[in-house]
Amino acid sequence: MGVSGTMEFLSDLLSSAKKGKKKKQMNTVDLKVRMDCEGCARKVKKTLYEVKGAKSVEIDLKNQKASVTGFVDPKKVLKKAKATGKKSEPWPYVPYTMIAHPYVAGVYDKKAPPNYVRGTNDPAVATLNPVEEQYTLMFSDDNPNACSIM
Repeated sequence: MGVSGTMEFLSDLLSSAKKGKKKKQMNTVDLKVRMDCEGCARKVKKTLYEVKGAKSVEIDLKNQKASVTGFVDPKKVLKKAKATGKKSEPWPYVPYTMIAHPYVAGVYDKKAPPNYVRGTNDPAVATLNPVEEQYTLMFSDDNPNACSIM
């Protein structure tokens, strides 16, 4: 076992030691938290800063939204938010442009912030069927041969 064999052994030993510990990903966790006043917002912000790995916490009182950025686990953030005694849930809204049919009963929400609708996994609501897509492309401004009447 020469010098190169020893170097390979040490290299493998050191690389296997690094693989044992996983690094958490930097991510942003958005929550819908029921907050009525500035005092509620301060309480939620202070509590969410206590989550291990939280780098920043932003509170949007108007939209009832709390955003935690850092090396955090979404389940732990939700649990900590519920510990405040406030009604909390993961942020359920997506921009209405991402949903094909934003005014369907299961998606449209009067309480949603402007330009947002409730997210869904139903493919009939979230995407256009081939016929609808064909009609959409037929009258598109991007298609120069779309409509000769116009």
